[in-house]
Amino acid sequence: MSSLEEWLTGGLLISDGAWGTELQKRGLPSGTVPDSWNLTHPERVEQVAGAYAEAGSQIVLTNTFRANAVAMNQASEAELDAINRAGVAISRRGAPQARIFASIGPTGKVLVSGEVTSEQVSAAFAAQARSLALAGADALLVETMSDIEEARLAVHAARQTGLPVIASFAFDSGKNKDRTMMGATPEAVAEAMTEAGAAAVGANCGVGVERVVPICRRLHAATALPIWIKPNAGLPTIDGATLHYETSPEFFASHFEQLRDAGASFVGACCGSTPAFIRALVKAKTPIT
Repeated sequence: MSSLEEWLTGGLLISDGAWGTELQKRGLPSGTVPDSWNLTHPERVEQVAGAYAEAGSQIVLTNTFRANAVAMNQASEAELDAINRAGVAISRRGAPQARIFASIGPTGKVLVSGEVTSEQVSAAFAAQARSLALAGADALLVETMSDIEEARLAVHAARQTGLPVIASFAFDSGKNKDRTMMGATPEAVAEAMTEAGAAAVGANCGVGVERVVPICRRLHAATALPIWIKPNAGLPTIDGATLHYETSPEFFASHFEQLRDAGASFVGACCGSTPAFIRALVKAKTPIT
């Protein structure tokens, strides 16, 4: 039995919520890469991890979404290593009872356009994964992907650490908002990530909770792997320079049973969510006695 399978023996697990907006509430300036705060404001980053742990998150991510050599190409190798290691340590301090799944986001470059080579992408992901693993992460989460090939490179690189690797995609395009920006369907994603050796596959960001239920169902039907689900808190509206999300924690959590029945093994919330969303999910999961 793998570590991931062992963690799931007790049933579906609750993940955490959004990080960027929570850091902004704590003073993160617009345009600042959140990952850099692992070194400059670790206490504020720890507050986010702690807030989600207090809300009931059984899995807490790390503030390392952009900390690879392509996305943060102005940072040195030593600085990136320090950011990633600190990210794991901070989440561990803030959420000592939770499993720490270290976040690995996309490079922000398009492989097919020639902006970056496969070798550069693989090297960047491998270096990040090593740093996260050496810092003591429980698993690695390759998240918010849109390109199957980039995700495949990330999964292959991350698997070299020996940790469980989850591959999660953002489905936000197409007529029914059921394709990634690069046109990949849930079925194509599930097949490719299963072949790549991912320990779980899923959907995060992209759309709100009501739209992700059928995506979850399709992912579950296309693979035997556990399904990771972390949708947005609805669609954002812009008020000046501020984004507001339309979904309440109660509405979000009202879809918990649908997600569970659609095959989700992990449920959390993404952009626009707060610890209140996690408390609502925990309440929805807990049987009334």
